Amino acid sequence: MKTYDAIILGAGAAGMMAAIEAGRRGRRVLVIDHAKSAGEKIRISGGGRCNFTNMTVSAERFLGQNPRFALSALKRFGPWDFISRVDAAGITWHEKALGQLFCDGKATQIVELLLRDMAEARVELWLDCAIGEVREGFTLATARGDVTAPRLVVATGGKSIPKMGATSFGYKLAEAFGLPVTETRPALVPLTFATQELEWMAPLSGVSLPVVARAEGGPAFPEALLFTHRGLSGPAVLQVSSYWREGQGVKVDLLPGVDVAAVLRAARGANGRQGLGAALAGVMPERLARHLGGGLAPEAAISTLSNAAVERISAALHGWQMTPVGSEGYRTAEVTLGGVDTAALDARTMEAKGVPGLYFVGEVVDVTGWLGGYNFQWAWSSGWAAGQAL
Repeated sequence: MKTYDAIILGAGAAGMMAAIEAGRRGRRVLVIDHAKSAGEKIRISGGGRCNFTNMTVSAERFLGQNPRFALSALKRFGPWDFISRVDAAGITWHEKALGQLFCDGKATQIVELLLRDMAEARVELWLDCAIGEVREGFTLATARGDVTAPRLVVATGGKSIPKMGATSFGYKLAEAFGLPVTETRPALVPLTFATQELEWMAPLSGVSLPVVARAEGGPAFPEALLFTHRGLSGPAVLQVSSYWREGQGVKVDLLPGVDVAAVLRAARGANGRQGLGAALAGVMPERLARHLGGGLAPEAAISTLSNAAVERISAALHGWQMTPVGSEGYRTAEVTLGGVDTAALDARTMEAKGVPGLYFVGEVVDVTGWLGGYNFQWAWSSGWAAGQAL
């Protein structure tokens, strides 16, 4: 039986980061993953460009039973710490919007950086290797034989994107060792609607526009909304999905910053014979303008609209509301909300308080960031924190 100082389950962002840090500290480290390649979620992220961090990290941009749990790791290894590694590797990057940093080239550059650092730290990597029973101690049964180590790091991720091999393994392992797991659900995921709403939205599939969207009780997100043949998507909706719950509505300002009433009054004076849709086409995508116009003022010339009607239309566009019936689920969710309860973990080391030598990092933990690089930064930070303790 092979013996190591630490075994890490999962060759994703958090697992590889923990392995690098432990290896650099002279530990004999083994990383095991059932996937055929390391860092698959990194590879597909950001449209293949990898939104590897965000420059505006704060507790308010994370969800969980205790969002402030993440601050210890995030403060000790923050965005600029990872950026310095990206720069040292010669990987060029750019800020896209709202502090989001993307590679100029392919996301595989980040994977290659991590694999190179692991190799230099003499980390052993077993890919395409199934894991069986995990016993206290920690002894693991694997497809390549039993291995053992006094420290075990669980970096197996969540349930999102099961076609890439996502499973509930990490949650089940936590529960087997007596750790609580909070409710898990898809997050950063498109929202779906009932047949009636879908029929209304069908002609708008592919239309996108900047909006401000919010779920009941959640923050407002000033980002883009996209109509699809299944419902609503786009960054604004993905952000809202993390706060939305079944039975709740979603409120959207379709024309943030636009004085709709003033636009309509001006259009009424300039060309009163045009319909509402034509008048709105100057401030929103024409297909959406005509679709909304047909519902808010069917067949009415804008000159016939009273001031009260104009105000009603303005209020409707600034406070458009729909009630989703669900989401597209883990199939397309970018992350999993919930996970191993942070109350059971040490915020500085990520070690389980009641199980010495057992650590949980990354998405498997009940820490979920907003869209825009926050979840990768949590992976780097939590992996780094655990790596310092191994």
